[in-house]
Amino acid sequence: MASLTDLSLRQALEGLSAKTFSSEELTRAHIEAIEAARPLNAYILETPEKALEMARASDARRAAGDPGALEGAPLGIKDLFCTDGVRTTAGSRILGGFTPTYESTVTTQLWRDGAVMLGKLNLDEFAMGSSNETSAFGPVVSPWRRRDDTAPLTPGGSSGGSAAAVAAGLCL
Repeated sequence: MASLTDLSLRQALEGLSAKTFSSEELTRAHIEAIEAARPLNAYILETPEKALEMARASDARRAAGDPGALEGAPLGIKDLFCTDGVRTTAGSRILGGFTPTYESTVTTQLWRDGAVMLGKLNLDEFAMGSSNETSAFGPVVSPWRRRDDTAPLTPGGSSGGSAAAVAAGLCL
């Protein structure tokens, strides 16, 4: 079997359904990958404790026979979307201390379907850019390189953190 962080979303959901691995195991593998890939700056905020809590709850729902469509899938959330009780900055220092007391529609739907939040992904400030170099939290670096060249590349924007995280196997 491929590494748990090399699986596609579909493969991960199939493995979870077949009980080949648990959401907690899948989530731990992604947390370790995120820690190893911090130089990419894909995540503004990592939420490993919350992710493991959500993964355990997901495993319990799956064991009870009540899985959602994304049950147990560890995802990164673009830091543009409000997450109840978790800092949301939109890539800007202006919102640096903002912790919403409500959930965005996007994340409400993801949690309803059983997704697990690994953290908040980097983006151009207020999603207003095309290279992901204007985040107040620093630019995102693509995990890919040109052949025979080690120069860092931009993943593009404004969702560069999302693109780099998926390309590097830091979330499904």
